[in-house]
Amino acid sequence: MSHFLFPTEYYDSTYSINFEKYYQLGYNTILFDIDNTLVPHDAMHDDRSRQLFKRLHNIGYKICFVSNNDEPRVKEFNEEVGAEYIFKAGKPKASGFIQAVKKLKSKRANTLFIGDQLFTDIWGANNAGIHSILVNPVAPETKFHIVLKRILEFPVKKIYLINHKIQTK
Repeated sequence: MSHFLFPTEYYDSTYSINFEKYYQLGYNTILFDIDNTLVPHDAMHDDRSRQLFKRLHNIGYKICFVSNNDEPRVKEFNEEVGAEYIFKAGKPKASGFIQAVKKLKSKRANTLFIGDQLFTDIWGANNAGIHSILVNPVAPETKFHIVLKRILEFPVKKIYLINHKIQTK
């Protein structure tokens, strides 16, 4: 199985990550996928995501959304939290991730990427040489093309979880 599809780490949820720990380890930049990583597809911020971004700003993180969505969706999602964003990022190509790191005047070595899909998010972050964190989707999928990707991702994710002795609920 190709390791380029394996995340550096796995968490049940974006909201269960100890971001303070990563900051103490020298990470100062976070790149996020939006849909089903932070909120359900096409949803705007909820109280949980607002609190997360307030916390991340207070810790001192630089933040950028890296999304394959069109600009209106990404720009509107970003406006409430005042981060940076890259739309139509072309994931899994590395270029959107590298553009985000440059935009934040950061370095790949101290950047985290958090996403919910192996074939776009994790593959792309790995292509860019960025610490990749896979999280479970926040809501069930409704879009056919993503449901299909989830079916194809299932065996890869299963092998990753078995190899790393990770139990899921």
